[in-house]
Amino acid sequence: MAVAAPPFAGFRPEAIQFLVDLAANNERSWFQPRKGDYERLLKEPLEAFVAALGERLSARRIPLKADPTRAPFRIYRDVRFSKDKSPYKTNVAASFPWAEASGGAEDGPHGVGGYFHFSPGEIYVGGGMWHPEKPRLDRFRALIVDDPRRVHAAIEDREFVARFGSISGDQLKRVPTGLPADHPDAELLKLKDVTFGRRLSDDDALSPNLPDIVADDLAAGVPVMRLLASLSG
Repeated sequence: MAVAAPPFAGFRPEAIQFLVDLAANNERSWFQPRKGDYERLLKEPLEAFVAALGERLSARRIPLKADPTRAPFRIYRDVRFSKDKSPYKTNVAASFPWAEASGGAEDGPHGVGGYFHFSPGEIYVGGGMWHPEKPRLDRFRALIVDDPRRVHAAIEDREFVARFGSISGDQLKRVPTGLPADHPDAELLKLKDVTFGRRLSDDDALSPNLPDIVADDLAAGVPVMRLLASLSG
């Protein structure tokens, strides 16, 4: 019988300090003797946070999956194709994929969903689609041209703007070939990612109310995420 995870009580200040120390000592000989500290200060609280967030999302019918066994990212870096051979990430993070039916094939690592990031001086919540597959990005651009009202209704939703301001992401230098260079939404057409986010304070992360704070933010992002999820093939 599985043992229930302890309730989320907030990250501890020592968790932030652990990541500071890891950044200064990013090597196996330092991490391995402290793996228990990592699990106690970061891995287990992150899983408890995700479980608590999942309860909030379900209660509010926010269509995102928050699975404590799948949402957290591993601390270990994939260094196979990287010049930086540091073995560990200096943050912890979790992703929450969109849960409404939307085609499915493209909804892997580059699909639509929410995101939580925790590192010293950079704690934030956000969502959207990062490095999306080309077909979905093409459909987003086509929608901007064919139905701009629908796009603007999502990205200018009052609660979304109040929380996040606007969508953002890496951009091309020019409007893609085949689309009007003088389009009034040229800046949207240049986007390679369609993301949004806002920073959280250390006090937010250290609070047992963090799942409620993040649930409120993700709720505000639903109009944009639903629009993006609708673009699946």
